Amino acid sequence: MMIVTTDQVAGYEIVEVKGYVKGSTIQTKHIGRDITAGLKGIVGGEIKGYNEMMTEARKLAMHRMVQEAEEKGANAIIGMRMQTSTVMSAAAEIITYGTAVVLEKIN
Repeated sequence: MMIVTTDQVAGYEIVEVKGYVKGSTIQTKHIGRDITAGLKGIVGGEIKGYNEMMTEARKLAMHRMVQEAEEKGANAIIGMRMQTSTVMSAAAEIITYGTAVVLEKIN
């Protein structure tokens, strides 16, 4: 599955638009990560536990978006965007979205 942030792909033609697709997940903080984050807040540095959590959340949201596109018969997603937001004090949502399309290579 090709995924691009652009609306066109060089060397390819959009032959069919399948429509809007998205994937999302909501992740919550873990008490162990909170303790580490509190210590990092004092001494500074990267909060690896949160970084790992958000990396996994992005992967899951992307996977869900791709699944939806495949179910619609698409072979690519154009105009892909990713956003994050806080849904409550201890949880963040990651959402990915774009337009599912069928691309054909131009000869």
